[in-house]
Amino acid sequence: MRVLLRVKPGASRTAVGGQYDGGAGPGLIVAVGARAVEGQATKAVLDAVATAFGVRRSAVTLVHGATSRDKLVEVDGDDVQLGARLAELLG
Repeated sequence: MRVLLRVKPGASRTAVGGQYDGGAGPGLIVAVGARAVEGQATKAVLDAVATAFGVRRSAVTLVHGATSRDKLVEVDGDDVQLGARLAELLG
């Protein structure tokens, strides 16, 4: 399943949840404490998404947006369970 993300680096704590209009459909907001320096925020985002969806870190792959606030990730797993969890996170 592919998920559109809006990243908020430099947050006081890591949080996954909330919705924003990404133009290509609803996106999931991911706030991470890491700064957007040398890929640190991207790595933290992938870790946070894996935790939020209850999958291994290796099941989350960055598809697009390595240096952007808007990212597209691929989450491998059962699409029904992932879809249900995404709906919960979007609120």
